[in-house]
Amino acid sequence: VETVLGRRLYLPEINSRNGQRRQYAERTAINAPMQGTAADIIKLAMIDVDKWLQGDAGEQVRMIMQVHDELVFEVHESYLESATDEIRTRMQRAAELCVPLVVDIGTGKNWEAAH
Repeated sequence: VETVLGRRLYLPEINSRNGQRRQYAERTAINAPMQGTAADIIKLAMIDVDKWLQGDAGEQVRMIMQVHDELVFEVHESYLESATDEIRTRMQRAAELCVPLVVDIGTGKNWEAAH
């Protein structure tokens, strides 16, 4: 099975005589292209954002966590608007797809408030 970006996932259990193992591999074969592609895209976005953070932005912005398809940052308040613009741009260009890659950004004093 391959992700949209070409990463391969091998499923040797797809031919298992054990029904449970085979069914698990079958479910994985169905889910892997979608979930794997999302994982590939968030990793590419993280790499691009990290390159930006290696410059002057790193003094004002810190990437602290990835949770599934989201990235969490600590940002100095005076830099918030420009940081959100830059992060959105870099995340949206992480992969070229046939559909738009939409990035929603929430802000707040904590993770709960940002949602």
